[in-house]
Amino acid sequence: MTISSPIHRLRHRLLCPALLAALLASQPAAAIDGIPEDSMPPAPMASAPVSTPVSRFKEFTNRASEVALQAMSMLGIRYKMGGNTPESGLDCSGLVRHVFKQAWGTALPRTAEEISRVGEKIDRQELRPGDLVFFNTLRRTFSHVGIYMGNNKFIHSPSAGGQVRIEDMDMAYWKARFNGARRIDEPASAN
Repeated sequence: MTISSPIHRLRHRLLCPALLAALLASQPAAAIDGIPEDSMPPAPMASAPVSTPVSRFKEFTNRASEVALQAMSMLGIRYKMGGNTPESGLDCSGLVRHVFKQAWGTALPRTAEEISRVGEKIDRQELRPGDLVFFNTLRRTFSHVGIYMGNNKFIHSPSAGGQVRIEDMDMAYWKARFNGARRIDEPASAN
């Protein structure tokens, strides 16, 4: 199986905006960077319905859709500290770097802290799919990064023993650790 095959399957499935919204709403929470699983809030028993899946999906620009599709294709890839490839595993910044390189050809710095200095600083209320969200998970700012997917959800590579997954930013754990967000400029199209 090639790494690109899940992307092709996902593109066909994501022609339906409701499927993307359902996927975003159904992902459970779990342990993250160095935080014991038993200190995390319990996973939700049932998923809450997404209020406006079609309107949320329309927020994606064509280029942001490429970032989201690439990120979604990484769901289930195992976490590996310092990991840079899906084959060997990915850490949080490795996931972000891989997604942006594959989707846009954009090379980002290696660590979450270094990535936090790239692009335009934005407020939480301004978040759009494809933006980067940062958290303090290791008692230092910008120690964790993920990709905003819309509807207060983000995708990230959490911690040892974990896999790339989608989380809800409205959970108390993430609200308390949110450090900020950045918008990476879309590359100019080659015409």
